[in-house]
Amino acid sequence: MRAVEFDHPGPPDVLRLIETVPPTPKPNEIVIEVVSAGLNYADLLQRRGVYGLKPGAVERLGLECAGRVVAIGAEVTDVALGDEVCALLAGGAYAEQVAVDAALVLRAPAGPTLDEVGALPEMAATVWSNLIDLGGLRSGLDVLIHGGSGGIGSGAIQIAHAIGARVFTTCGSEEKAARCLALGADVVVNYRKTDFVETVLRETGGKGADLILDNMGASYLARNIEASAMDARIVMIGVQGGKIAEIDLGAMMEKRMALHVTSLRDRPLGERARILAGVQRDLWPLVERGELSPVIDRVFPFDDVIAAHCHAESGDPVGKTLLRVGTPPR
Repeated sequence: MRAVEFDHPGPPDVLRLIETVPPTPKPNEIVIEVVSAGLNYADLLQRRGVYGLKPGAVERLGLECAGRVVAIGAEVTDVALGDEVCALLAGGAYAEQVAVDAALVLRAPAGPTLDEVGALPEMAATVWSNLIDLGGLRSGLDVLIHGGSGGIGSGAIQIAHAIGARVFTTCGSEEKAARCLALGADVVVNYRKTDFVETVLRETGGKGADLILDNMGASYLARNIEASAMDARIVMIGVQGGKIAEIDLGAMMEKRMALHVTSLRDRPLGERARILAGVQRDLWPLVERGELSPVIDRVFPFDDVIAAHCHAESGDPVGKTLLRVGTPPR
């Protein structure tokens, strides 16, 4: 089979397709013939050599995929050969076949094509674990989602809207703002023109946001605190704006706030399995009712993985960039 690898960190052209041996499932694993694999920001960081993989981590790129079951481990009983599934991986989805623990595999939801389903697992697991499970997302809350046009943000807007929250989001262009409104955002702030703190406070009558999903980190922390309501929660899932920041604990104490800094990839298997069970229970019904759709900017053939990475890190995409690895069903 073919897979993507790179020998040293660098720009997209360090990526290369290699021929390698197809995986054999361990007793607890399923082998998936990959139809599509989603590109995530973590893939770009890892390729550049700045992700900070822990010892023993999977080094091959790719955190999510969709495809068909082609081999089943001896201890796995709840899937059959040919089933259409998707999976959340610790790495390795950039390949024509991948072995994954059965606990991290979900049936493909009805509605989207199997090709499109490859854009769902990482987004759905991130949003469920951070907004719903940790953040307590519910109807009536004022929710601020940074990076609303990205792969995570575009899904988070739809989910928060479907649950009944009032959705504020930030993005970097008027075109992206229009897309965010179409996805269900109530108030969109073009951060290149307008201060999101002023907008959130004005639109909430000075109260602020009850829940903030942030991918920027240090550069936004002080302003997120300022834009927050009493008893608010900030859930930080990225540090694109820096890792080191001073925190005004006094301001947080005055508002009885909570700051959570989370990751998904390196959580224990049991915790990732619990998250996926929540995704299947709470989010797959939204997909099947058409209230949550994969937002896909472009799909690249597997041979064009270098072009796919160039596009993903250009800043232009709205939603996910996908690799079409195998043949989608007719």
